[in-house]
Amino acid sequence: MMIDNLSGKIELDVQQIVAICDRKFGVGSDGIILLERADDADFRMNFFNPDGSQSFCGNGSRCAVRFAQSLGISGEFGKFIAIDGLHYFESDEIQVRIKMKDVNDTEELADGRIINTGSPHYLVFSKDIEELELVHEARKIRYSPRFTKDGINVNFVKEGVGEIWIRTYERGVEDETLSCGTGVTAAAIAYAMRKPVDSPVKVHAQGGDLEVRFEEVARGEYRNIWLCGPVKFVFEGKIEMDNI
Repeated sequence: MMIDNLSGKIELDVQQIVAICDRKFGVGSDGIILLERADDADFRMNFFNPDGSQSFCGNGSRCAVRFAQSLGISGEFGKFIAIDGLHYFESDEIQVRIKMKDVNDTEELADGRIINTGSPHYLVFSKDIEELELVHEARKIRYSPRFTKDGINVNFVKEGVGEIWIRTYERGVEDETLSCGTGVTAAAIAYAMRKPVDSPVKVHAQGGDLEVRFEEVARGEYRNIWLCGPVKFVFEGKIEMDNI
């Protein structure tokens, strides 16, 4: 959900964010983005999870770029600020592409790998992700002693030939989401670490297909990482905050 806050007058507290994202009594959303002015970039993307917590959102960033373009404050190329710092973007009529943070450090585990792509992701490779009871299995990891306090996003990934399939459980949403940009990026990097692959890697999520471009400079070190995919406008409306 995108909110024009170029005036800087909108301030949402946690209770309001939770109420707006509620799918029964609010608008219903996996997150809220306040588009705000920035002195040294086209705009600032201020993202909130449905529980009011904050993190970087890859797909939300791509949507924010289109929103900024619709408001006339961004062109085909530019930069924006998010909670994890500065990001560059480029776009055309079909895709919005955002440059992600470099990946310099990953943690290998017995059953997977942890990669931070602006948000931390736990990646598990599996052949049977379609039949997986994802929420049940993901919560075993997300609420394990190590991650109970700060949480972690959990992704189950299936390999193909130059492509992967993914399902993601997101912290802050505390449920499965149909597509997670930072998770897609982390999965593509984890896939590249498992076997030699050419960039870009196509990633199939339940919400649609994305691709991740990258440059491997050393084992576990990746630069020029770009998350690429389409953006679709769905609706616009107004909400009376006095009723929230």
